[in-house]
Amino acid sequence: MYDFAIIGGGILGLSTAMVLGDRYPHAEILVLEKESQWAFHQTGNNSGVIHSGIYYKPGSFKAQFCRDGSRSMVEFCQKYGIDHDLCGKVIVATESQELPRLENLYKRGLDNGIAVQRISPEEVKEIEPHVSCVGGIRVLSTGIVNYKQVCLKYAEIIQKQGGDLRLNTKVKQIFQRGKDQVIDTNKGNFETKFVINCGGLHSDRIAKLGKANPQAKIIPFRGEYYELTPAKCYLVKTLIYPVPNPDFPFLGVHLTRMIDNSVHAGPNAVLSLKREGYKKTDFDLRDFAEVMTYPGFWKLAAKHADEGIQEIIRSFSKAAFVKSLQKLIPEVQAKDLVPTHAGVRAQALMNNGSLVDDFLIIQGDNSIHVCNAPSPAATSSLEIGKAIVTQISQQSHLESLVA
Repeated sequence: MYDFAIIGGGILGLSTAMVLGDRYPHAEILVLEKESQWAFHQTGNNSGVIHSGIYYKPGSFKAQFCRDGSRSMVEFCQKYGIDHDLCGKVIVATESQELPRLENLYKRGLDNGIAVQRISPEEVKEIEPHVSCVGGIRVLSTGIVNYKQVCLKYAEIIQKQGGDLRLNTKVKQIFQRGKDQVIDTNKGNFETKFVINCGGLHSDRIAKLGKANPQAKIIPFRGEYYELTPAKCYLVKTLIYPVPNPDFPFLGVHLTRMIDNSVHAGPNAVLSLKREGYKKTDFDLRDFAEVMTYPGFWKLAAKHADEGIQEIIRSFSKAAFVKSLQKLIPEVQAKDLVPTHAGVRAQALMNNGSLVDDFLIIQGDNSIHVCNAPSPAATSSLEIGKAIVTQISQQSHLESLVA
């Protein structure tokens, strides 16, 4: 019998388990992960950015958790000797019509309590000599890290706390047994008093297994990256972002110096035909059919048809991808880029076609379900873990675990 069972061994599942173990040192805590290693999907394939929180609506969970999370993530890395770099980033307008959006973003940063600076094109060039722009803002609290390393440290701490970590363990069903819940897996049954769903790309399905309403459907978007050849890495010193479209949940193709000093360019954002579809040819009939028969998807597609078509073009045309990058750095040529990994983002979508633009944490019967946690969830992982544990501590029937 476990006190808490966490489904999902990405950065949120592990951070929540670690915070639980610290808050309830006598509790029996279980983490179930269907893959053979931790942080295999979203966490292990992201861009490794410690985000500042500049983009998100003031007062939202994303804004609050990301701003606080950028600090707590840096403190965690400092405490445990994890390589990271608070290199900062620039967000640049490449055309005059983008300047009002850049100004709005600057004001949003101030509203969110973030250290942002307006900078001229000349000041941008002092930071990033190869960038072409008409204006920019600098965000000093942005950094880079390898989130897989962070997850391995989380797992190590959980083990020292006495937590039970199970890889290669896939959840098949969840059912009630009296006041408790039984999780049926390919490795047998596990009984628990409380379930925490951090299932990422499958979080909506796991919520339904636990008789909870996820309130939205996960739509998988693949983000494809290129990498600058070593000879061209000098073109990027820190992180370079375009001004994003405020109506679209993605930040646009950008350039990111990674913690290993390689430079990644991307991602685009195209519909994946499989929830774990990292290649263009990946296909799963169930995943595809769920998207195609979901009214919300077609409403979203109609609303963002132009952006969607451009993303598809960038997916199949390296020339189009390079053209997007050349708006930021004109010197970049197709021969300077080689394909690298792709990631799949779990984006929750409402039936009315609205993208869930904040973290979505749903309380169920003896359960909590994280049903929307795309970027900046990795940056915010410690803060999301704390929020989940706070919600649990407020449930009176679990007070005995606090002692």
